[in-house]
Amino acid sequence: MNSNSKFHKFAALNNIKIHPFMSDNTLSHFINKLPKAELHLHIEGTFEPELMFKIAERNGIKTKYDSVAHLKQAYRFNNLQEFLDIYYEGAGVLLHEQDFYDLTWAYLTQIHKENVVHTELFFDPQTHTDRNVPFDVVIKGIKRALEDGESKLGITYKLIMSFLRHLDEASAFKTLEAAKPYKDWIDAVGLDSSEVGNPPSKFERVFKACREEGFLLVAHAGEEGPAEYIWEALDILNIDRIDHGNRCLEDDKLVERLVKEQMALTLCPLSNLELKVITDMKQHPVLDMMEKGLLVTVNSDDPAYFGGYMDANFMAVAEALHMTKTQVATLAKNSFTASWLPKTDIEKHHKAIDALLVEMC
Repeated sequence: MNSNSKFHKFAALNNIKIHPFMSDNTLSHFINKLPKAELHLHIEGTFEPELMFKIAERNGIKTKYDSVAHLKQAYRFNNLQEFLDIYYEGAGVLLHEQDFYDLTWAYLTQIHKENVVHTELFFDPQTHTDRNVPFDVVIKGIKRALEDGESKLGITYKLIMSFLRHLDEASAFKTLEAAKPYKDWIDAVGLDSSEVGNPPSKFERVFKACREEGFLLVAHAGEEGPAEYIWEALDILNIDRIDHGNRCLEDDKLVERLVKEQMALTLCPLSNLELKVITDMKQHPVLDMMEKGLLVTVNSDDPAYFGGYMDANFMAVAEALHMTKTQVATLAKNSFTASWLPKTDIEKHHKAIDALLVEMC
């Protein structure tokens, strides 16, 4: 039986609809066709320079960059803080509900081209409320685009409200209060921004309050911060998923625990490279983590700033680490396993990935 016949038999047995694929059997084509879920994405980090200039002009805001090319030249970072400085400056042109809609819709149309069928994205309300942009303006624009993305593009979603860790816990509590009228729109809360010097324990009380409100919990930990921050996120914040987590490999007991609990880690390869967490993609720990049994996923983090969306991140590690299609498919399956989708949806996506693997290997 040839591979095409095996694929059709597999698809029939599993009630999977067969879509026509081009004859291209390259790794890049395989990655593009893989169904994927994105679990670590900051919507403000998808702000492409062209859209930023368009919205700035629409809102009558003068930026310090005189052209798109000039702005792109500024996208050169030596560390997380240098990136955050320009990230927050770019977000400053977002003022109205339509701005947040346009930002989110642009992201959704891009990932649709890359067969990302589910996204669990962050938004940072404090970035905007501190500029006197009302909370409801931010969330209504994002939510409306997400609903359109699901109805028009078939992309399901979860929404994560992140607290900025360089601000104090009182500001986080204020944000939580502002979010309560929109509680049904928000699936989880997270913790992002400047990691070093802002440990998870700083937000113990507000995360407890969020858990009591029924939110799922995630936190950035172990990107630039030490492995101890991951322990704090687990034991003090009681999180459901770790964002980044690269530095867990420095602590064997921590790795053992993460494997035992199958605590998901949302890795971001191109982000790690651009922010100097690694100096060469060949150093990326994703394959080592997989071999140790960690539940790791690949995501784009802030793709407008770091040079690529999901396909580019998958391709970067696959090429640098000489990954097989089976290993790449495992990462795609992990993205659904680690998601908050219903079990039946996770199984459906796993079957589609298995079917594609049979066809293209």
